[in-house]
Amino acid sequence: MPGNLTLDTLKEAVSRGEIDTVLVAGIDMQGRLMGKRFHARFFCDGGWHETHCCNYLLTVDMEMTTVQGYKSSSWQTGYGDYVLKPDMATLRLIPWLPGTALVLGDTLDHHGHEVPHSPRAILKRQVARARAMGFEPMLATELEFYLFENSYADLRDSGFRDLKPVSAYNEDYHIFQTTKEEDVMRAVRNGLYGAGIPIENSKGEAEAGQEEVNYRYSDALDTADNHVIIKNGIKEIAFGKGKSVTFMAKYDHRRAGSSSHVHQSLWTPDGKAAFADLDGPHGMSALMQQYLAGQLAHAQEITAFLAPYVNSYKRFCVGMFAPTKAVWSADNRTAGFRVCGTGSKAVRVECRIPGSDVNPYLACAALLAAGLAGVEGKMALEPEMSGDMYNTAGIREIPKTLREAATLLHGSAMLRAAFGDDVVDHYHHAAQWEISETDRVVTDFEVQRLLERA
Repeated sequence: MPGNLTLDTLKEAVSRGEIDTVLVAGIDMQGRLMGKRFHARFFCDGGWHETHCCNYLLTVDMEMTTVQGYKSSSWQTGYGDYVLKPDMATLRLIPWLPGTALVLGDTLDHHGHEVPHSPRAILKRQVARARAMGFEPMLATELEFYLFENSYADLRDSGFRDLKPVSAYNEDYHIFQTTKEEDVMRAVRNGLYGAGIPIENSKGEAEAGQEEVNYRYSDALDTADNHVIIKNGIKEIAFGKGKSVTFMAKYDHRRAGSSSHVHQSLWTPDGKAAFADLDGPHGMSALMQQYLAGQLAHAQEITAFLAPYVNSYKRFCVGMFAPTKAVWSADNRTAGFRVCGTGSKAVRVECRIPGSDVNPYLACAALLAAGLAGVEGKMALEPEMSGDMYNTAGIREIPKTLREAATLLHGSAMLRAAFGDDVVDHYHHAAQWEISETDRVVTDFEVQRLLERA
């Protein structure tokens, strides 16, 4: 489902005084919206063609630190500009911001070529690869997060210590508790729907103060676009109501982590589900089995794109519904890959490895690359696992640390063939920076554990 405005309808809304601001946003390595606020009349009068941004936006970390060591941009190259080219198909109203519209953009170099390591370009390349094989990738992501009574300002003032979830108890599917949260969650559902995103539902998740938002599946690029708008929108809506949210994969070791499961299928150009075969195991076609086999074979190599931070790996723990094993099973939530919707058009692969801190463009691109490698190689699907995968020894593990995942990413011939050497090296460098920053910082845990006793 694309945006709900065209340039003509935007011009009409501007002339009526309904819209005065247009956000033009690109996507950075962390999956955040980065860009500018345009006066709507300037945007309509020609500003929609393109704008510019510093090329350091695809080399900074979460703190916006100017990280050194990237090939693409540095002090030596002078940190020049990229072109941010609005994709007018994504133009939409943003109901929770007065008089505001938003359009996402592609990041181009001065020759008009997409920057290879920009997240949207990485995903578009894998979509083109699938289409050349005769398939349209259809995906959906789930988004879990925690909602707090505290405002972001109050959390900063307290050193992020006294977090107060909106619920005092596990609210999974809990109607009465989520009724108490409707001031925010109703605004989230209606606001995002008004922004042209087909929201299906929200629900309480499996912890105190944990929420989930689901929206309709779509083509791969539209799904990733919707994901980043949803995430930004939830933060803005919560902020507007004096509350805060976190999409950290694991904000507290005592609580369940927040996931972003990715559901995937391939369709034919005439809209048929290429994964479905009623005579196949669990309703899976031969194509789906090859696709899943590719993801399993390359699961460890792509984990750095599914779990991009040191904190991401703290979510992978036994008994909290985050997987620890990169194996497959039918309708079993202890496996890293679950086959869902068996025997129907809805049959699909659910990858349960990504957390809600993921960049959806990179995660979806990596999963597609691995799955398509399985199709191209006609890989045989390994036997299904059953039972409690948490306590089954001797089966493929999800990497336990970003350090391990980064090494596997760097050595992945599959990803180098799919993304290109420069792209893999770029994101390997980003992972190495995350590791080095975490290695050098003394944590509260270390002080509490060691200051007196060591």
